[in-house]
Amino acid sequence: MRNRLLPALIALLALFDAAQAASPPSPVRVGVLAFGTLNWEIAAIKNAGLDQAQGLALETTPLASAEAGKIALQGKSVDLIVGDWIWVANQREQGLNFAFAPYSTSHGALMTRPDSPIHGIADLKGKRLGIAGGGLDKNWLLLRALAGKELGLDLDSAVEKTFAAPPLLNQQLLEGKLDAVLTYWNHAAKLEAQGYRRVLDGRGIARGLGVEADVPALGYLFREDWAKANEAALAGFFRAAEAAKQQICDSDAAWAKVAPLTQEPDAKVQTALRRHYCQGRVAGFGSAEAKAAGEIYSLLGKTAGPKATNSQGILPEGVFWIPRPSAVDTN
Repeated sequence: MRNRLLPALIALLALFDAAQAASPPSPVRVGVLAFGTLNWEIAAIKNAGLDQAQGLALETTPLASAEAGKIALQGKSVDLIVGDWIWVANQREQGLNFAFAPYSTSHGALMTRPDSPIHGIADLKGKRLGIAGGGLDKNWLLLRALAGKELGLDLDSAVEKTFAAPPLLNQQLLEGKLDAVLTYWNHAAKLEAQGYRRVLDGRGIARGLGVEADVPALGYLFREDWAKANEAALAGFFRAAEAAKQQICDSDAAWAKVAPLTQEPDAKVQTALRRHYCQGRVAGFGSAEAKAAGEIYSLLGKTAGPKATNSQGILPEGVFWIPRPSAVDTN
């Protein structure tokens, strides 16, 4: 049923604002990681001509790392990347007008071997734990907060920590050099496809700390001044991206064109990546999610202090992008 709806959706997008389509396309410069899911979406958009239907000229810039993307965004060599709202909050605290629009609720996870004795946080004591993202990684700070709340355990000193890039951590877990890894969702999905066990994910950590709403972990990041000057183009990009997500998740034919971009020859790994990506589709974002983000930001401040948040631990205004009604598709 869903597959039959896709041609109709694409046709509707192609007919959207035909007068605007006759105008020169609006450029949107997107920074993409070679193996990132945004690369999947851009490919799906171009495969189906969704950019042209929205009057867009998408220009992509390959990025070597997430940090390279932030530098490119700060230097105005790209208009949009994917990243986390914590970074946006810290930038706004410094007076820089970056903004975040929800992209994915896929969360990182704590992974271990299928036969491991680790079944909860208490079992991590004395174990070798690999951590992606560094000492100020959001999931690591929240896991520490949960260990303190539930067990009175200072996890920072209770485990033997290894900070490294996710692929290296996965390899060390496979080789038995680590007992568990706290890693990003896509690398957790790869481990899961190989039979490794998920102990706890970012959503479960947040709920253990009393945060009920599911806050998108990743979002589209852009400069607020650019967004205000290009609201129609940004709204068109969001429409195209949402249609691309639907194709990736609902059409096996569309997924077959995108799957090689995962750089994973194993069909089981590809399937796991697709499943977790699709589970992370954002259903909506409102006051409950914004409130939950404020609660998370406060928890980060209590755990790591001003190194992770501003001195008050209060989420700055304007982190989450709210388009003006005139820029929203009402068709």
